Amino acid sequence: MALFNIENLSFTYPGQEKPVLDNISLDINRGEFMVLCGQSGCGKTTLLKTLKNQLRPKGELNGRITYCGKDVTALDERVSAAEIGFVLQNPENQIVTDRVWHELGFGLESLGADRNFIRRRVSETASFFGMEKLFRAETALLSGGQKQLLSLASVMVMSPKVLLLDEPTSQLDPIAAAEFIGTLNKINKEFGTAIVIAEHRLEELFPICDRAVVMEKGRIIADDTPRKVCQGLDKNHPMVCSMPSAVRIYALSGGEGGCPLTVKEGRSYLTENAKNSIRSLPPKKPDSNTETAVEMKDVWFRYSRKGADILRGVSLKINKGEIYTILGGNGSGKTTTLNVMAALLKAYSGTVRIFGKKITDFGGNSLYRQNISALPQNPSLVFLKDTVKEDFEDICAVCGYDQKESTQIIADTAEKLAITHLLPRHPFDLSGGEQQKCAIAKCLLTKPKILLMDEPTKGIDAFAKNSLSGIIRGLKARGVTVVIVSHDVEFAGEISDRCAMFFDGEIICEDGAAEFFSGNSYYTTAANRITRGFYDNAVTCSQAAELIRLNGEKND
Repeated sequence: MALFNIENLSFTYPGQEKPVLDNISLDINRGEFMVLCGQSGCGKTTLLKTLKNQLRPKGELNGRITYCGKDVTALDERVSAAEIGFVLQNPENQIVTDRVWHELGFGLESLGADRNFIRRRVSETASFFGMEKLFRAETALLSGGQKQLLSLASVMVMSPKVLLLDEPTSQLDPIAAAEFIGTLNKINKEFGTAIVIAEHRLEELFPICDRAVVMEKGRIIADDTPRKVCQGLDKNHPMVCSMPSAVRIYALSGGEGGCPLTVKEGRSYLTENAKNSIRSLPPKKPDSNTETAVEMKDVWFRYSRKGADILRGVSLKINKGEIYTILGGNGSGKTTTLNVMAALLKAYSGTVRIFGKKITDFGGNSLYRQNISALPQNPSLVFLKDTVKEDFEDICAVCGYDQKESTQIIADTAEKLAITHLLPRHPFDLSGGEQQKCAIAKCLLTKPKILLMDEPTKGIDAFAKNSLSGIIRGLKARGVTVVIVSHDVEFAGEISDRCAMFFDGEIICEDGAAEFFSGNSYYTTAANRITRGFYDNAVTCSQAAELIRLNGEKND
């Protein structure tokens, strides 16, 4: 018997004409590891939330969902809470207590479990997840990766039969994300817990999952093993750019025969099918503009007088019209650096200059009037009105645009980001990816000379990332400086002029994107792992595919 049986499910949000789920039929089996993927707004999150009564959104639902043969709407609340676990995209929205051990015990206490049972279950769960040293820590002081792991552990302490996860790695650095996914694999293999995860990050998931379900406009367009899904998609389908790097390199280079799925298989594919007499592409021309847009010199910052230093002598120079990306682990100081750069936080030592002028010399709101615009890590913070359009009109009024200019710039920006259909929607009714795109649009409406972006690709699909890349390159062509903090190494490798590695509150190294990722072993792209030793300085799938085409196949 399937755990979940979904029959002819359709769902429409209040006030909307088009259903976000359109006649979905799907079985989720016991012990299965399933990945839900698709473009932002395709219905992944809504589908997950309809499976758990406590999270089911308001709206018109047609069709039937059963859990272990029983209609989910008739499920006992204790059964739903204990057996159907849910991990949200943002752990800040899930953690409810002040200490790690309180959080681990909260679910069982809510179910009225025996005290001795709770103590035993909490201690063994903490041991399984390697949280002994964090056991008495304050939840507010945990890093993003630690908070997400705690969210998972606090669900697993109740021994659920199925885990539903909504883009749980979107806020994690590459190493923390790989560890989190490895933990999910361990849970699935060792406990037989069924896992259904909605994700855009498929590089690590496809090699370990049993089944991949691809959604498009509220419908299921593919449902099979990951390899068969990759082979079955048309090479021009937008979802191909979301697939693992080995698949993309195979598709972009016109590969034939068996499709590689993993880095290991990708390396074998290269060795067996491609030549490498041409080992590298011509180097990228350095930018001629040397005017400094942003300069930080020996900047130190701490959040409280007696607290530890978060920034420890940060120094950097970013040129006008440059795309500069800062990478590093959770809690290393990246976001703090961006906030100091935007004057949202004040350093206690050191200087910050914007176009040669001390940041402290900008009076009133002059720093933010067509100088700097900042996209926060949590996109919901930028919205103040009841609809996206009202929010956009409000920021245009603040910028002093007349009615005609306001209407035109809103229409143009919405079209570029493919969010015109979202303008009448309430910002908080949008999916994570849709909300992110609208927040980016609001920043662009201010016509900034310097755009600071904290995790701009969080929650958006690969197709939207390509659109965002085009927009950022367009800004660069107009002389706009873009500073990005990101965990998305694939995006950084594609878009950046220079990259910097942050560790322990300071910049450890910085270099051009190709040299940066080719010099790293862990903070590098899957494409570079696939091609390393075979080609030189190839860090994107398109670069790898171009080298394959230039060299020709071995049997040519």
